[in-house]
Amino acid sequence: METEKSERNEKSYFAHPTAIVESHDIGEGSKIWHFVHIREKAKIGKNCNIGKGVYIDTEVEIGDNVKIQNFVSVYRGVKIEEGVFIGPSVTFTNDLLPRAFRWEDELIVETLVRKGASIGANSTIICGIEIGEYAMIGAGSVVTKSVPGFGLVYGNPARLRGYVCYCGRKLTSDPNARGEFECSYCGKKVKIGDER
Repeated sequence: METEKSERNEKSYFAHPTAIVESHDIGEGSKIWHFVHIREKAKIGKNCNIGKGVYIDTEVEIGDNVKIQNFVSVYRGVKIEEGVFIGPSVTFTNDLLPRAFRWEDELIVETLVRKGASIGANSTIICGIEIGEYAMIGAGSVVTKSVPGFGLVYGNPARLRGYVCYCGRKLTSDPNARGEFECSYCGKKVKIGDER
């Protein structure tokens, strides 16, 4: 039965011959490129694009239509919802007290990346946070705190610098902004609330 499921699944997505895919839960239409390693029990949604040299740890969950650029590390405890963009060389951590001489499952601290968020190249995401829907993380950021929906953060440590639209364009540079904003580029309206 497992072999049959595996054979069906392999026909529904593309994996480059150099990729190591140990999971049997890869969505239809996904593309897995050169030297990727996807561990057992990882879940990858439909129509994802996993770039060269990406490592996806066991039990990681990735939604549909996610784009992960080259050399990203996604460790156990991370959940990524649909439509997320992760830039090159982003690293997710999963242990707030790392030591080489010990490792225990209960030390894993979870991280959640909500629908439509974008994380810029070379960013580091410290575990235990939530990145809100359609948030934008600037390249090279070290994110140590949760980011509100549509929030724009960057820097080391990353700080809230304003808000962005669904299209990614900046709406306001006021980190204390509240209410409904209309994007001057695409015309969509974004409601910025008090959920932070």
